[in-house]
Amino acid sequence: MEKTLKQKPANCVKVVLFGPESTGKTTLSKQLARYYNSVWVPEYAREYLQNKWNDHRKTCEPQDLLPIAKGQMRLENELAKKTDSVLICDTDLLETKVYSEAYYSGTCDPLLEKYALENNYDLYFLTYIDTPWEADDLRDKPEEREAMFKVFEDALIKYNKPYVLLKGDKKTRLETATRQIDLLIAKFNDAV
Repeated sequence: MEKTLKQKPANCVKVVLFGPESTGKTTLSKQLARYYNSVWVPEYAREYLQNKWNDHRKTCEPQDLLPIAKGQMRLENELAKKTDSVLICDTDLLETKVYSEAYYSGTCDPLLEKYALENNYDLYFLTYIDTPWEADDLRDKPEEREAMFKVFEDALIKYNKPYVLLKGDKKTRLETATRQIDLLIAKFNDAV
């Protein structure tokens, strides 16, 4: 199980869209992948949990978190092989850890926590709650957006993760993100 949660080395810049539900992470991931003619890593939890809801009318439970984490890292490791510029990650294991602690009384599986903290990314984009809430089968805390945003930001600060706050409309967020990614790619290319 441990190997399945470990991030494999990759020859690219890795960025993560990070933040509470319904804050534009997937929309921006797709925009960035198009902008850079690269690939993006979808959020495995969406597919996994939507299937669970469709098949059993059940939501996420603690025993779902390790299979979700394993699926997320499998996707990331596979897709990282398909780019030598930038990999856009719609989420990461730190996000899964944050949700685990927020939903399950502050607890997180030790194995999930270990790799959530060990896996590395060049930059996190923390998505603010100034986007309209969009309800679906899986989203459940529209009234707690501000509190959840603070939990996500606190995690980035606590674990000393490099991040940039993204606010505003889609165009503004895309411009801010591409400016930051361009700097990372330039630095990456200089180091190679």
